[in-house]
Amino acid sequence: MAIVNRTPDSFYDRGATFGWDRAVAAVERAVADGADIVDIGGVKAGPGVLVDVPEEIRRVVPFVAEIRARFPDLVISVDTWRHEVGRLVCEEGADLLNDTWAGADPKLAEVAAEFGAGYVRTHTGGATPRTRPHRAAFGDVVAEVIEEVTRGAEALVRAGVPAEGILIDPTHDFGKNTWHSLELTRRFGELTRTGWPVLASLSNKDFVGESLAAAVSDRVLGSLAVTAVCAWEGAAVVRAHNIAETRELLDMVAVVQGRKVPAGVVRGLA
Repeated sequence: MAIVNRTPDSFYDRGATFGWDRAVAAVERAVADGADIVDIGGVKAGPGVLVDVPEEIRRVVPFVAEIRARFPDLVISVDTWRHEVGRLVCEEGADLLNDTWAGADPKLAEVAAEFGAGYVRTHTGGATPRTRPHRAAFGDVVAEVIEEVTRGAEALVRAGVPAEGILIDPTHDFGKNTWHSLELTRRFGELTRTGWPVLASLSNKDFVGESLAAAVSDRVLGSLAVTAVCAWEGAAVVRAHNIAETRELLDMVAVVQGRKVPAGVVRGLA
């Protein structure tokens, strides 16, 4: 899952894909580099300038329409927590609603059910959208995350969202500190053993930066390392900024696990 942010203040690219042409080029590059899904966002996750519903619609909806026209078979995901945005992007052909803020707007799930769209059930510990965690506390963070996201996934099915389109996401960093995110990574297999497909959203996050004392621009190797851990433990989807490197990593993990054959083996056989 490639990340393409139509925001001027993204924590990672600082607005590199805010402009229309650059955003289109980013999607084209991601697809060429091996992305199966493109996740389009119009609001920075963290605190920042207010982006109201009309502005988010302006940034995202026409762009989804453009990408659907250019890539008829691409899976398009939209990172939003607002039902007004969700409805319009589904009308334009979005396949998946990535509700990063864990049901802050309950009507978003109703939109997914109406359109038969997929849905990402996340965990934020009840955090308000676009806020940072403050003294987050859990008894057992993995157990509490599993309980909430699986219960939420089951509720989505009851509401009419297609079960086969639901992903659960422990949502590293959101409502959590670095120790929590590391524990979720270490015990990622417990999430995959729930039977729900799991999305690993790890790319260049703060827990990677704090673990390695690495600035945002220096987190690629750390991101790939935790991606390898989660891939080995059965992540169904990996959300990433660095698509070519992540694609190669995932292919190598699959080869080692025996799920994919090597591209070509001649050494010692001639």
